[in-house]
Amino acid sequence: MKKAQLSGSLRANVGKKDAAAQRVAGMVPCVIYGSGEQTHFSVRSVDVQKIIFSPDVFQVEIDIDGTKKMAIIQDLQMHPVRDTPMHVDFLELDDTKPVKVSLPLRTEGAPIGVMNGGKLRQPYRKLRMLGLPGALPEAVTLDVSHLKIGTSIRISDLNIAGVEVLEPASAVVVSVKMARGASEEEEEEEAAAEAAAAAAAADGGEEDEGDSKEG
Repeated sequence: MKKAQLSGSLRANVGKKDAAAQRVAGMVPCVIYGSGEQTHFSVRSVDVQKIIFSPDVFQVEIDIDGTKKMAIIQDLQMHPVRDTPMHVDFLELDDTKPVKVSLPLRTEGAPIGVMNGGKLRQPYRKLRMLGLPGALPEAVTLDVSHLKIGTSIRISDLNIAGVEVLEPASAVVVSVKMARGASEEEEEEEAAAEAAAAAAAADGGEEDEGDSKEG
């Protein structure tokens, strides 16, 4: 996983009034837990937003008045209108204990099926995973260049060393389906061909009928 750093300050008081004052001052109230005790602190809003709004997932080294701890964001409360962080919960990491995280899913390569008129579908943007902090990758990257129309990659096809994927084994991660436009175009071509065949048959019938009357 990628790493980031934050500097925080211990909160002398914990309560709604203090939290509101922290936000007015451009700070975000936070708590870190996981080692048996909770530590309440605050960080600059502009600093934590760089982590929150990134497409990546980070292990964060938090320096709280000189004491450093490694953590990941466990929970997040956002302002319903301004879309700014109101409160952040951090889970302290232990190199010997597995942790659950949701990591980005990325694809690389141009699928054969897409070049033949199909459409790449990706139901998952992130995958829930379990592993030791040191074993967790930055993201799950899949080569989809071999996918043809009607083929897919499922969770059971993934093999990531030292990490367990927590999604259902039968779930489709990425697939190539027939694009609606391509399907409609094929149907229109078939309908046109049938209409042409029917017209040709009708013309032939009329000619036969005319011949029989003259006779």
